[in-house]
Amino acid sequence: MRRRLVFAATVAAVTLTGGGLAAATFAPEAPVGPLALGDFDFGSPQVAATGLEVPWGLAFLPDGSALVSERNRARVLRLRPGQAPTQVATITGVVASGESGLLGIAVSPSFATDNLVYAYFTASADNRIVRFRLDTPQTQTPILTGLAKADIHDGGRIAFGPDGMLYAGVGDAGNTANAQNQASRNGKILRMRPDGSAPPDNPFAGSLVYSLGHRNVQGLAWDAQGRLFEAEFGQNTWDEINLIVAGGNYGWPTVEGMANDARFRNPLVVWTTAEASPSGAAIVGNRLFAAALRGTRLWTVPLTGTGGVGTPSAVLQGQFGRLRTVALGPDGWLWVTTSNRDGRGTPVAADDRVLRFPPVGTTPPTTTPPTTTPPTTPPGGAACAVHWDVNQWDTGFTANVTVTNRGTAVTGWTLGWTFTGNQQLTNFWNAALTRTGAAVTARNLDWNATVPAGGTVSFGLQANYSGTNARPTDFRFNNTACSIV
Repeated sequence: MRRRLVFAATVAAVTLTGGGLAAATFAPEAPVGPLALGDFDFGSPQVAATGLEVPWGLAFLPDGSALVSERNRARVLRLRPGQAPTQVATITGVVASGESGLLGIAVSPSFATDNLVYAYFTASADNRIVRFRLDTPQTQTPILTGLAKADIHDGGRIAFGPDGMLYAGVGDAGNTANAQNQASRNGKILRMRPDGSAPPDNPFAGSLVYSLGHRNVQGLAWDAQGRLFEAEFGQNTWDEINLIVAGGNYGWPTVEGMANDARFRNPLVVWTTAEASPSGAAIVGNRLFAAALRGTRLWTVPLTGTGGVGTPSAVLQGQFGRLRTVALGPDGWLWVTTSNRDGRGTPVAADDRVLRFPPVGTTPPTTTPPTTTPPTTPPGGAACAVHWDVNQWDTGFTANVTVTNRGTAVTGWTLGWTFTGNQQLTNFWNAALTRTGAAVTARNLDWNATVPAGGTVSFGLQANYSGTNARPTDFRFNNTACSIV
């Protein structure tokens, strides 16, 4: 099914000024372009966890479970919907005060082979990044140390980009001069190899600095074309969403918000600080979601596909208090964390929470997913049919894939196919996908391993392409050829 993005009748109108957007009055907005994905049912939240204390970082493991970091308790928890959180690690040496503590968390793109998790935190003398194997979390190896720390402006968001490099948003640590000092790593977005070293193609030779002139970077997200977008706290007037380019200077502290100065890059969107304090960011299809702390809402920013933006709108306003982090889960649901126990919110008994919002049209599961891991070797094959429903734009597409099992019931399944063009996977949900050359294999998650006779199972994927984007023709369900419907 193809969907188009239609905002409600009252959404924030904006004023275009020097290439950016400033939130202003309210007026109707017309639909914008076809959605790859991103229609979520914000009226049907599910609670993945309650009783947490400032859940800050959120990242996903290949099995679909989530890792969440607690800023003040220095714990890393593993979340599975329908199950109680389990503690999998404690980060040693965390010193939490004000905005500092255990902050961002990231899962290695090669987790299936290296089992590595990365954490950004405040220690006694600095902010730093460590990594550890999830099966031996007591051994934590620093890969970056010496970032200036403070009770404010510690940044802390880390994420692996589509290039396999680790990106880190670092605040100015309350010293505004850091942001324009290229020799300082504060007030910057850093880009590094997984071992913490500087890639040779960084914009400044031998330096981790990827962009500068930032006050307090909070959100990092990439679109389907590999462009990096960033959410940033302003001071008294304007919070920002920026499109990040290598070597770009974003103006702080010379300017807050729009500069209209050739030395600096203007933000794409600015909000008043009362409306936003944008923390985590996620891109789903052609929408950027930004979790707002002081604004107590989730902002939606349409992306044009050419690096520009449409008119922002807001959902969840005031419903769950301060929102810290937003991320798309492998299950296709949008995950959001609250931050009401951070000293600036008004917590309720359930806080802090991790919430999940389903894609529109999703029927929530009625049973708790199983806790056991399905067989790694699927049982015998079954006759099958595949429906491949594509939503395509200039250089990317999503596919919703539905498999009908026309044979006997199976527990544990794979669906294989071969891409005929240069399609490159960028995201997937409700299944684990791997690729070798042009061959792709989708495998069940723990909760959708069983497909009864005559039953169906569905999953989705997102990819980039150039040239043609022909539908695969050689689907194989547990190594048995499928018909295409």
